[in-house]
Amino acid sequence: MTRIASFSFALTAALVLSACVFAPPVGSIPADSNAITKMSEQALATCGAGNVKEVNAKSFSCK
Repeated sequence: MTRIASFSFALTAALVLSACVFAPPVGSIPADSNAITKMSEQALATCGAGNVKEVNAKSFSCK
């Protein structure tokens, strides 16, 4: 019984510690990328170089 418990513990630990990375679908990347690029250009024009705090696809913020 202890072999089964040890094996199940090792298997559970291996599953928990293995990392899974979920990426967005390949088709959605260019649309988001284009939106972020446009928003970045707007942020630079509004805030000035070196003053942009954060940019995402829908908004930006200045320092």
